[in-house]
Amino acid sequence: MPTATDVAQSLYTALAHHDVDALFALLTEDFEARVSAGMPRGVGGDHHGRVAMITGVWGRIAADYDIAVEPVEFLEVPDGDARRVVVLGTYRGRAHDDASAVDAAFAHVLTVENDRITALQQITDTVSWHIRP
Repeated sequence: MPTATDVAQSLYTALAHHDVDALFALLTEDFEARVSAGMPRGVGGDHHGRVAMITGVWGRIAADYDIAVEPVEFLEVPDGDARRVVVLGTYRGRAHDDASAVDAAFAHVLTVENDRITALQQITDTVSWHIRP
């Protein structure tokens, strides 16, 4: 049985490979996300369902940015039947249209139940997404 950290690491592998099938398998249908206000493309706010997150957030960002999501530390916290993993890392990359650099720290709080991700809260420096060279 995978640990919550194993499940979280699978998310970052799927994101790195743009593996939509793996993302669908990892996220529950009723997945809930809170994305930091101020993110590009208006993707900040609450998103309900895995389709909303995959297409409405990650897909929209990928359309305009070449971004690597680089997790550095995984901190697992038991929470009753659910398990939470706090992931610390950095977004690094460039915008496609104007080559703006992105170098923004993040914290993701993932909720894992039955070896799938049910929720994600993103905390990031959104100003760093809008800096021009």
